[in-house]
Amino acid sequence: MKKLFLFAVMLVSSFAASAQNFQVHYDFGEALYDELGSRHGLTTTMEMYKPDKYGATFGFIDLNYKRDGATAAYMEIFREISLMDNNKIAAHFEYNGGLASNDFFGVNGYTYTGATRFQHAFMTGAAYNWHNSDFSKTWSLILEYKYYMSQKKYHNGAFSGFQATTTWGLNFCEGMFSFLGFADVWYDQRVNGNWIFVSQPQFWFNLNKLDGLKDFNLSIGTEVELSNNFIWNDEGKNNKFYAIPTLGAKWTF
Repeated sequence: MKKLFLFAVMLVSSFAASAQNFQVHYDFGEALYDELGSRHGLTTTMEMYKPDKYGATFGFIDLNYKRDGATAAYMEIFREISLMDNNKIAAHFEYNGGLASNDFFGVNGYTYTGATRFQHAFMTGAAYNWHNSDFSKTWSLILEYKYYMSQKKYHNGAFSGFQATTTWGLNFCEGMFSFLGFADVWYDQRVNGNWIFVSQPQFWFNLNKLDGLKDFNLSIGTEVELSNNFIWNDEGKNNKFYAIPTLGAKWTF
């Protein structure tokens, strides 16, 4: 899944006010890596960001598809409560979870979160958020404690660890191009080296900045999923580094 576990905390850096967008990505992992032959090919994402005088709310829902239909649904939502003006320092509360078919995780149907579901994950911590005056540049850092609900098939009792997330956004050439994304690293004692890393930088060409297309809010571009100890392959392992590009389109509401 494009944002399978994360926390992908992407701020909608193009807007100072609330914003929503819908994304479609075609994933080239199956073509680039033999051991990802059963990987999904298409992902859709609905994303929302809404600030208010008390802080901000962010959420997204991912759906992954193979030829015969959807194979997984995954969501994340967080609420930040401002501790300073403009939400520069904020308390951060987050939930992640979802459902997946057995074949989503490859021919072995194996995953550390369970064969048919992503375990509940609850997080709490603090966020530092920065932006310039016109929001063309944004950056944030989130440090949080991550608590998983019990999955007795793989361990006894609940599981917890530490996660750090950074997000960034950069609009340039008068907003015609956008470079944004996130990077997550978190502790997980069940993987090699006890740490998982995921980053998903995106690059977009915003068509509404062209003459005559002011209200045509379509962007075309790409996302590259960079990960280590994260993606389960067809060999039933998640101990490799992958760099998987997509071809994407995004409509901003």
